[in-house]
Amino acid sequence: MPIQSSAPLQGGEQALAISRCDPGPGLDLTRDLEIWVQARWSLPVSGWLEIVPGEGIGRQGREGDLCASDFARRLLKANLRDLVPPGRCLQLEVVFPLGRELAQRTSNAAFGVVDGLALIGTQAEVQSSASPDQLRASLDALQAIARAADFCGSLTLVIGENGLDLAHQLGLADQQPLLKAGNWIGPLLVASAEAGVSNLLLLGYHGKLVKLAGGIFHTHHHLADGRLEVLAAIALQQGLGVDLIKELLGCASMESALQELQKRDSTEADRVWQAIAQAVEWRSEAYLKRYGTWPMRVGAALFDRQRQLRWTGLTGHSLLAR
Repeated sequence: MPIQSSAPLQGGEQALAISRCDPGPGLDLTRDLEIWVQARWSLPVSGWLEIVPGEGIGRQGREGDLCASDFARRLLKANLRDLVPPGRCLQLEVVFPLGRELAQRTSNAAFGVVDGLALIGTQAEVQSSASPDQLRASLDALQAIARAADFCGSLTLVIGENGLDLAHQLGLADQQPLLKAGNWIGPLLVASAEAGVSNLLLLGYHGKLVKLAGGIFHTHHHLADGRLEVLAAIALQQGLGVDLIKELLGCASMESALQELQKRDSTEADRVWQAIAQAVEWRSEAYLKRYGTWPMRVGAALFDRQRQLRWTGLTGHSLLAR
């Protein structure tokens, strides 16, 4: 891994090094993000390696532990174990100087990650949720589900790992198969209808599924956004005032717009999001009609950043009640 700069500290008992994030060939907001690591020796208390989350590193909840992937932990252990002598502990403090700022542009809070970015592992080979390989894997999984002898025609299409986790918490996995989708939602809707799915429940984070309400069915943020514009259009349909809608359009993020709505009138906010969930269903049905005529029903269920199921369309409510 290329080191941008480094320096020994405290007579060689500590060292500081700076590198930059390389997320691979895909588009990623962490590209060239500075990574600072300060290493120091200490006495072993709970093992030979201690990772300390510094500024800009995400945590699981306000008082939670360092948010680091298993890959990142295994990578560090594999490369550092032979360098640490017996009776000593290597303490690594990792800092992302812009981590807290960049985290505001992500959906990290919906995954329980606060205060910064998760430590995943620079230069790891990653599978982008927008890549054709990811779509192929989802299509293969869909075919396996549809060919199963006990498949009854119902499917929950969950958006991302967080949607998958919530689906298990809600007990949906006990009722019907779950299929995790990335950003290729449109092609998976069509493929599901072609495979014989009769009832499909879309379960996802509201900041992602709101794009479908605007007719955006490839949801990677580098390809299309428009979330605030969709929110504003539906708020106008629901009779909200022009001044408030202008404020929503000026918000820095979807979450801040939702908070502004909730602060003004929580009842109106719920009404708007209920309408968005319904629009997701209507738009999904319209998308399917472009490519064929299938009897598949599409329901929508949206959860918020606290991973609470909040809003459903009429079909989504019906499918969840089964």
